[in-house]
Amino acid sequence: MKAMILAAGRGKRMRPLTDHTPKPLLKIAGKPLIVWHIENLKQAGFQDIVINIAWLGDQIPKALGDGSQFGVNLIYSDEQNEPNKGALETAGGIIKALPLLGDKPFLVVNGDVWCDYHYSNQNPLKGNDQAHLILVNNPNHNPKGDFALFNNRVDVEYKSKDQDQSKLTFSGIGYYHPELFKDLPEQKLALAPILRKAMHNNQVSGEIFSGEWHDIGTPERLKALDLLLCNS
Repeated sequence: MKAMILAAGRGKRMRPLTDHTPKPLLKIAGKPLIVWHIENLKQAGFQDIVINIAWLGDQIPKALGDGSQFGVNLIYSDEQNEPNKGALETAGGIIKALPLLGDKPFLVVNGDVWCDYHYSNQNPLKGNDQAHLILVNNPNHNPKGDFALFNNRVDVEYKSKDQDQSKLTFSGIGYYHPELFKDLPEQKLALAPILRKAMHNNQVSGEIFSGEWHDIGTPERLKALDLLLCNS
């Protein structure tokens, strides 16, 4: 199985830190955020890792090279020449990278999260499922959550009135079948509407991850995690 790290975003909420450094290269406990992902993916058995780049994108391959220093093969999906550089969004970036990801299910990880989730290079998709999402308890900045989970199925809302109505937060970690993106154009596209359509067709499974997970969306969150890891 191949993996993809989403690393093309502008990181506007991280300014001024991202004015001259792409967010994936910001350091936590002395190590670039994206290197944490690469090392965890390597430990899980992933060999081929696709990274999409846009904002200050040339800095990322210069820092990481071909991946040999990490024992993996890094492949870059370059969005720098797209209109409105880096504006393909999550689904658009995945669609552009599909030729590099192949025709089998693959893992996608948001480059701006940090977690100790144990990735698996085994396909978790069953039957006609097109996605498997990792969900976490709602952080303070997303108290209402994103999706409902019941009997390992993910939906926009709970279908049973007997269930707790509290939704969970999408971690930014998901396994996808290429069919999820079939016939979609290579342009600016968000992932959430595509997932909602698959949920409507009962094609999305999921699981709860209760370990350490942090959305590195602001300088304050970056600093807090850095202190946490440095003192642990």
